[in-house]
Amino acid sequence: MSQKKTIISLAKNGVGAFVFPCRKIEFTYCERSGSSRGMIEYLKTRLIPFAEKNPQIEIVVTPRPSKHPFVRGLYLNGREKGISARNKTPEEIVETVNLIRDNTGFKNNKRFKKPVISTTASVRGIWSPFKTQPHKI
Repeated sequence: MSQKKTIISLAKNGVGAFVFPCRKIEFTYCERSGSSRGMIEYLKTRLIPFAEKNPQIEIVVTPRPSKHPFVRGLYLNGREKGISARNKTPEEIVETVNLIRDNTGFKNNKRFKKPVISTTASVRGIWSPFKTQPHKI
């Protein structure tokens, strides 16, 4: 008996449907803390329209007594990104939530790799492989 191999297509962005990288956003706040005032206002007025516009993202709201408010995003690649919402206005929290939503979850590995430009000439001159001892054949 020969077994048939089944072909399974993997979901990738750019091929077929778009897979949103952010899968879950968690909101934590304290009900009595003054630093959570903006977060509580955001949760009352702006969270439901955000959740309706983004049904692909799971929204979790958790009270955390005696702690500052926090917004955490969990991504498909297993990473998470958390940003403090301490003493932020609802408008600033909207920007924070949009930043977490639009992020891919990958680390930014881009470094500045500019060539070194010097204003003074080298004492030894420009290096060349021909300045070393010549090869003997």
